[in-house]
Amino acid sequence: MNKQLSDRYEPESVESKWILKWQETNAFLPDENAKESFSIVIPPPNVTGNLHIGHALNHTIQDIIIRIERKKGKNVVWVPGMDHAGIATQVVVERELAKEGKKRTDFTREEFNAKVWEWKAHSGGIIAKQQRLLGESVDWSRERFTFDEGLSKAVTVVFKRLYEEGLIYRGERIINWCPVTKTAISDIEVEYKEKLGKLYHIRYPKADALKTKKDVKSLSKDDYIVVATTRPETMFGDVAVCANPDDSRYQSLKGKFVVLPLVNKEIPILFDSFVDKEFGSGLVKITPAHDLNDYEAGLRLGLKPLMILNLDGTLNENTGKYSGIDRFEARKKVVEELESLGYIDKIENHTHSVGHNQRGGAVIEPLLSTQWFVKIENLAKPALNIVRSGKIQFQPKMWEKTYFEWMENIRDWCISRQLWWGHRIPAYYLADGSMVVAESTEEAIELFQKSGKQVIASEIKQDEDVLDTWFSSGLWPFSVFGWPDQTDDIRKYYPTAVLVTGFDIIFFWVARMIMNGLKFMGDVPFHKVLIHGLVRDKDGKKFSKSVGNVIDPLDMMSKYGTDSFRFFLAAVLPEGKDILFDESRLDGYRSFCNKIWNSSRFIFMNLPSEFKIRDLDVNKLEEQDLWILHEFDKTLASYEKAYSDYHFFEMANLVYDFIWGSFCDWYIELCKARIYGNLTPESQDTARQVLVHILLKALGLLHPFMPFLTEEIHSFLKDELLTRSEFPKPFGVSSDNPAVKKMELLQEIVTKVRNMRAELGVKPEKKCQVIIKSQDKTVSLIIEKENKSMLQLAKADSILFDNDYTLANTDSVGSFSIGEIILPLAGIFDFEKEKQRLEKEKKQIIAEIEKLEAKIHNPAFVEKAKPEVVEKEKEKHATWKEKLESTLRALEKIEK
Repeated sequence: MNKQLSDRYEPESVESKWILKWQETNAFLPDENAKESFSIVIPPPNVTGNLHIGHALNHTIQDIIIRIERKKGKNVVWVPGMDHAGIATQVVVERELAKEGKKRTDFTREEFNAKVWEWKAHSGGIIAKQQRLLGESVDWSRERFTFDEGLSKAVTVVFKRLYEEGLIYRGERIINWCPVTKTAISDIEVEYKEKLGKLYHIRYPKADALKTKKDVKSLSKDDYIVVATTRPETMFGDVAVCANPDDSRYQSLKGKFVVLPLVNKEIPILFDSFVDKEFGSGLVKITPAHDLNDYEAGLRLGLKPLMILNLDGTLNENTGKYSGIDRFEARKKVVEELESLGYIDKIENHTHSVGHNQRGGAVIEPLLSTQWFVKIENLAKPALNIVRSGKIQFQPKMWEKTYFEWMENIRDWCISRQLWWGHRIPAYYLADGSMVVAESTEEAIELFQKSGKQVIASEIKQDEDVLDTWFSSGLWPFSVFGWPDQTDDIRKYYPTAVLVTGFDIIFFWVARMIMNGLKFMGDVPFHKVLIHGLVRDKDGKKFSKSVGNVIDPLDMMSKYGTDSFRFFLAAVLPEGKDILFDESRLDGYRSFCNKIWNSSRFIFMNLPSEFKIRDLDVNKLEEQDLWILHEFDKTLASYEKAYSDYHFFEMANLVYDFIWGSFCDWYIELCKARIYGNLTPESQDTARQVLVHILLKALGLLHPFMPFLTEEIHSFLKDELLTRSEFPKPFGVSSDNPAVKKMELLQEIVTKVRNMRAELGVKPEKKCQVIIKSQDKTVSLIIEKENKSMLQLAKADSILFDNDYTLANTDSVGSFSIGEIILPLAGIFDFEKEKQRLEKEKKQIIAEIEKLEAKIHNPAFVEKAKPEVVEKEKEKHATWKEKLESTLRALEKIEK
């Protein structure tokens, strides 16, 4: 052993070394000779930018799983890739063009898409580099993009099959329209926000009354009805007014008409049960072209919709003089005119839910449009049943309820988007309006010819719209393996083992993958859906550029080291709950990395140059050796159990406690007496062998969390890569072994001595005598055999076993499970001075507690402050209470 670690751990050089080494050695390729396959497909990040902290969390979880399963000897594949992200990508590229004073329409479709591909090459390269920096052990040879040729073929095949089965159709429906991006978006891409707006109560004159009166202002209350709306500019599209059939107030209006304000057109008063009697006046205007409920009511009532909006959010020619005016400006002008003519009954402040485009935040307009839809009910039923059967499990299980609620109330899915960047809908048209769905222009020609139309390619026009991005990403678990071709990869790696994702895309993505997997593969796409929370700032707020609290994971990795960052993400990840990002925790995990490095360096420095790793000889193991082997076995068993439940935070904390506590703070310290003392060479050699064996196995458990640090240390002991080495096995030391019991007793005694010193305020540099009393002879045997180690661990001058010792007034007494511990403190401790210090400290603590109690018991504070602020103050109060109890215990000991 002639290699040594440097005196400090430098993450940057270690990380860059292993990123290159893993790449050069193809370390992450699957093992085709393994009997069992295990696969994960990465939730493809959008190609629109850098990896954010949510990606870092998601990818770290997957990498932990993949590295463990690889070490367990499976044929592991983790498929990386990116999503073309239709709307988001087109918006970004158009924004870049705007900087040059250009817009999309300055180019042909082909020219614009060529520019997007250029941008993708740049942005996609950044994302792949960031994934490598994070240490992701993906199979880069299988990297996929949703716009790859093979994946695009899968999209076309799926569209055609669904169309031929009648599950895709083109029709006129109410859709969510974004006037800014000028495209339809799906229901689940609409984010509803509570907004303070206005509720306008508008007088609609009864047609009979207006015939006898000269204007609206001369009408009495009996001559008009009042209709409440939040969108008065849409009234130009009103085709009726509606009441609930059970509303007794309006039974006399059956068969009557009212005059539509500003338009002076008579519209009927009708009845439908969708009307809420309690909202406003109990009367609603029916605008079928601009409201989903109105549209469905219009179908039931036989009403013809009337469009009043252009696609850019301005009013159209059906609004007369308001034509060409933006919707929100038109709202103001319409209200002004209604007020001047006497149509406004009243205007109230009104908080209501307003739909916004998740990408960009524009207010959505429901409007009638001809689009492509997936008839979803027949696809949703099997996907519901498969989760109910348990063949797919959500973890935590509570997310199954969310999945069920959405799937049970699912509506047909609008899949067409008015974009240029995306999978173009494979529908082809002739000038006479006839249409076919085909996988190519050549096939379209054949289909037209079969129907008796002799056409050539130039006479055919492909649909201008593209497909919703989620249409292609919903095929991801099998399209990445080469489907629709029946490849070896599909046979080996489908279905995948587990999907790791955030709860926010259960509807967008998870549900669609389940539906498509069952439909086209005849099997589930994965067996388990592991849902993790979001990463929020330490105050519980979502990360947002506008708020200014965004954390760049690369900054954290550069500042603290990637291993520290990864370990933090896992160690603070409660099951299914959000992570609160507290940067101060990263400093603690950086210290953990340094602890591992320095402990490993200590071990290497004390290995002779001729050292070789040998199997452990059970007959030569000492009690402290057997104890640490047992401690490892116990940690391994708990680690495996936690992994079976995907409790990564528990796994991380188990290995942290074992390495820092059992191994570094106890076993290494115990071994120093054997390595440096005048003990037998045999004992020294055994200690060294155990140190190395435990270090190697501990690195094996830590590696999935900290791949760089562990691979570097491991390389000083073994020629093989740690990432491909065998998962650690237990040593097989039972907890019933007498050696384990003895060492646990030694730990108890030393810990009690340490606690007594700390509570009394005896400084570490002050060594004192320790007297042990016990009727159990095991205690005297431990003290005799482990005296040197115990002296060092307990910071003592001497440790004596003496049942006949007579107590003095200056002695401090404590107890352990089978005896007493006495610290004679005469001459090394000033009792009076310490008492004065503690009394002063007690007063300060009580003052802090009283101040906090006044705050948290103040109703004004509790009601006005944010819940997280109140909780933080309560936590402070609990901490100060603990400090007070500790101080009181110390005072009690001194006064005794």
